[in-house]
Amino acid sequence: MKKSENLITKNTPLKEVLNLAAPCRCESCNHGCRIGSGKLAAGDLKNIAKFLKITEEGLKQRYMEEIELFNKKLLKPRLLRKSGRNYGQCVFYDEKQGCTIHEVKPLECKTSIQCKDYGEELSVWFMVNFIIDANDPESVRQYAQYLKTGGKVITGAELENIVPNNERLRKILEYEILK
Repeated sequence: MKKSENLITKNTPLKEVLNLAAPCRCESCNHGCRIGSGKLAAGDLKNIAKFLKITEEGLKQRYMEEIELFNKKLLKPRLLRKSGRNYGQCVFYDEKQGCTIHEVKPLECKTSIQCKDYGEELSVWFMVNFIIDANDPESVRQYAQYLKTGGKVITGAELENIVPNNERLRKILEYEILK
C-alpha cells in the first residue's frame, strides 16, 4: 500500500478531506470539468441556488440532471454533450473562467482533486460516505460488484466494514434480503 493511501480512510473527517483537497484550478483538475460533473451532497443544491439567485426548483430544471449510482438517485450539474456522447463539459465550466460556481461547487467537485497522488482515494471517500447506503441491500450488492471487478477501496470501506454484521452481509449478497 502506498503511503498516500493511508492519508484517507472511510472515517477521515470532511474537514481533513477538504484540507487535503485544497481548491485547485490546474489543468489536471479542470480536465474533469470538461468530461463530467460532480454529484451533489446535502446542502449543495441550496447553496448553489442561493449563489445563482434562483430557486432550488429552478436550479434543478435548468442546470441539473438526475443519475442513479449504487441504487441511489443523485443530482449533478447537467453535461453539455456533443453528438450523442455519454460525457460532456459541466454546464458550470467555462474555458476562460474555469468553474463559474467554484465557491459553492458540489461536494464531490470539492473533494475530487486529480493533481495529487491521492486523488483517487478522495473520490472513493466521497463515494463510500455519500453514495453507498449500508441500509439498502441493493446498494451494498452493487458496491460488492464494484469491488469484485477491481474497484478501488480505502481503509474502512471494505465490504465487511460497510456491513459489519456477517450474517446480514451474507443474506444481502445471496439475495435473501431484497429490500
